[in-house]
Amino acid sequence: MRFLQEPLKKTIAEIEDYITMYSSSEKELLRDLANETYEKVEDPQFIAGHIQGVFLSMVSRMIRPRRILEVGSFTGYSSICFCDGLTKDGIIHTIEKNALLWDICERYWAQANVLEKIILHKGDALQIIPRLNELWDLVYIDADKTESSKYYDLIFEKIRVGGFILCDNALWYGRVLNKTTDDDTTGLHLLNQKIKNDDRVENVIISIRDGIMLAQKVRD
Repeated sequence: MRFLQEPLKKTIAEIEDYITMYSSSEKELLRDLANETYEKVEDPQFIAGHIQGVFLSMVSRMIRPRRILEVGSFTGYSSICFCDGLTKDGIIHTIEKNALLWDICERYWAQANVLEKIILHKGDALQIIPRLNELWDLVYIDADKTESSKYYDLIFEKIRVGGFILCDNALWYGRVLNKTTDDDTTGLHLLNQKIKNDDRVENVIISIRDGIMLAQKVRD
């Protein structure tokens, strides 16, 4: 029991500092993007950020996807990370309805030399997703939390068997543990339940940052 208790004495901040120290460094361009996001954008904490970005880059390099769907671009940080593993003919389709974010996305994609690999769809994901005629290797859901289950339902049939789904904010600052919750928390908890009960996938929640649900489609 002593060996279990000792790590718990460390604060979350100390653990996060340790993780940052012993993980790959953040690329300068991504650091600049994060700084501008925190300076200019409302709710900047929604950016993927350093450690989550390294994780997303590694996932993309492991999968080597040809087609990625990203539901929620925010300021474009995660899109740049996903480009690390794209095949030569790979494309990311990313959806963002907040017009105030489109310029910063496109500026940094251009600086990262990945603008030609990314198609930005401007508008409501619930309307756009059904119009996209692609077979997805990787889908990243990080948009309106109340609609999370709807995004999952819309994209599932267009994910190839063996493809992966990543859903951000699976832990939602711990609020998913509450019995009485707000709409966003309820939406995320319902998505976690839906994926857990879906026998077409295998899944795990990874406690990186605010939690990432990782699911692989194993059958139609």
